[in-house]
Amino acid sequence: MTNSKNLKVGMLGCGVVGSNVARLLHEDSGDFAARSGATLTLAKVAVKNVSAKRDHVPASIITSDALSVVNDPSIDIIIEVMGGIEPAREMLLAAIKNGKSVITANKALLGLHGAELFEAADKNGVDLYYEAAVGGAIPILRPLRESIVGDHVHRVMGIVNGTTNYILTKMDEEGSAFADVLKEAQALGFAEADPTADIEGHDAAAKAAILAGLAFHTRVTTKDVSCEGISKISARDVAVAREMDHVIKLLAIAELTADQQVSVRVHPTLISRQHPLASVRNAFNAVFVEAESAGELMFYGRGAGGAPTASAVLGDLIAIARNKTNGGEGHGESDYAEISIAPLDNVKSRYLIRLDVADKPGVLATVAQLFASNSVSIETVRQSGRGDSAELIVATHSAPESSLKKTVEALAKSDVVKKVESVLHIESSSR
Repeated sequence: MTNSKNLKVGMLGCGVVGSNVARLLHEDSGDFAARSGATLTLAKVAVKNVSAKRDHVPASIITSDALSVVNDPSIDIIIEVMGGIEPAREMLLAAIKNGKSVITANKALLGLHGAELFEAADKNGVDLYYEAAVGGAIPILRPLRESIVGDHVHRVMGIVNGTTNYILTKMDEEGSAFADVLKEAQALGFAEADPTADIEGHDAAAKAAILAGLAFHTRVTTKDVSCEGISKISARDVAVAREMDHVIKLLAIAELTADQQVSVRVHPTLISRQHPLASVRNAFNAVFVEAESAGELMFYGRGAGGAPTASAVLGDLIAIARNKTNGGEGHGESDYAEISIAPLDNVKSRYLIRLDVADKPGVLATVAQLFASNSVSIETVRQSGRGDSAELIVATHSAPESSLKKTVEALAKSDVVKKVESVLHIESSSR
């Protein structure tokens, strides 16, 4: 390895985030050296297209051979911003085996293979940092790992995907349809050409797994996360939420259940406009933490974008450089608790069910009986007529997911229900 006062950095990928990392390393090299105690030099960058011009990245350090970067004995630290599962996983494992500390912004990789990477880093005595994987510039992972590690976290609940939050904000403020706002978001660059990972909740699910693992000192993978996206949210759903003084947000929720299991889920949720998360608009992110001693904490900021994400990457880079300069080592995986994952069917929540029903006597009684027979208690019912049909909006008390599913199935089969229009979770208070 090189002298600890002069550390060489290799980078895998140089897209929007990587370009900003290179720019900031170039512009603020003096400050970074003063803060870390080491000169940080970008020595080699692996990209797919070597002919593309990149500011602050000399052509002499660009290569299409990622393996040559992680195998270079002169490089001390690897930054991975290439994305995807493979070859990112293979490259990081090779780097770790070669004794290099690594930084990644790859939530999908960590959500599936985090344990493997942590075990490799621990075995080889190197650091694995990943602050940029959740919330962009928002410092949420380090506080969970360090600042409140002496506390007991009860719940982490957050808006961790800017694309969906932008769409839901526009639907709420303008009354627009989902498809129209999605097209607008794509035109403005807030949504990808293929938005599936965002709008179906997969991106948020990977982040939820990472947050849950840190909060509850338990290994959680993306496969443990119940996931539902926002593609079925209608303008009417948003209007009903507004009438209730609520707003719909795609929330990632990780919490301890009454049975002391970890429940991790992502789904559209009605939250009261008085809740701090309700005011998080457009592409911003926020994570709300509830802890035994610290109480309620909220972390807010830009959850994506080249410069914000690069800020988090560079924070990790300085932390690792300090460790190397001072002879220390960063935090590894904390999975001592080994808490079991709660089956979704056992998780309790409040629900809002919107029904298209026949407008005739006895309908309300029949619907109420179907709820009661499946042990779901009704909190409120609202009804409005529409010619031969009527809309019933039913808000429930807290009930297990399994009971709710049975109720919805019974409603769908009922002669008085024309259609179950939507089923949404309700989170009215910060508890």
